[in-house]
Amino acid sequence: MKFTPFYACAAAAALLVGASAVASATSAAKPATKAAAKDKCASAKSKWAKQQCEAYTHSAPGDEYFGRMKLSYLGINNTFHDETIRAGDYTTDSSIINKVGFADEALEAWAHKYPGDPQLARSYFLAIAMYKKIYTLDAQQKAWTYMHVLTTRFGSTYFGKLEKADLARGFTEHYFANPQLCPTPLPSGVTVPPAATPAATETPAPAPGSPNVDVITPPCVQPSPLPSAT
Repeated sequence: MKFTPFYACAAAAALLVGASAVASATSAAKPATKAAAKDKCASAKSKWAKQQCEAYTHSAPGDEYFGRMKLSYLGINNTFHDETIRAGDYTTDSSIINKVGFADEALEAWAHKYPGDPQLARSYFLAIAMYKKIYTLDAQQKAWTYMHVLTTRFGSTYFGKLEKADLARGFTEHYFANPQLCPTPLPSGVTVPPAATPAATETPAPAPGSPNVDVITPPCVQPSPLPSAT
């Protein structure tokens, strides 16, 4: 019968124990590695650093473009900023409205793809300032909607806090009513008694949670002349 030396058995046992320990450590490390891969900011050294890392992770790249006009987030901001200056106190200029519409389309595409991008707060703030100056019903309602988007989703940011203060002061929608035709002048020498002046009615108070409304009456429009008979 052949006997295996004692030291050989001891060495083989040690190898088996070592291999088992390595396998156990490897299998235990796998879940942690996977978890770390999912959370790219897990290794941040402070809470502030983790917040900055998460903000960067959820941000759109500077060279990504959105909407039909392929605007970057800087292009979106510049459009809102520049057209706000062009608008003056208020505007109904179709060229301004069209440019703002393209920027708004890009903003919505950006917010849909990167809803957690912290840069959205500034863009919503600029969009609100622009839409407040467009005196149409759609634009005023867009401003009202974005005010709540900004204060709800980005309320803790600098721009969110500014908008909360603005909402607390109250918001009034300004837009023009549809123009009416000017009355047809009477023939010379014909007079009619003046119509009774209707009693003034008070503007109803806005419903809770709704903005005030200021409907502006525009000048009347002269009717188009009838085509002459040939």
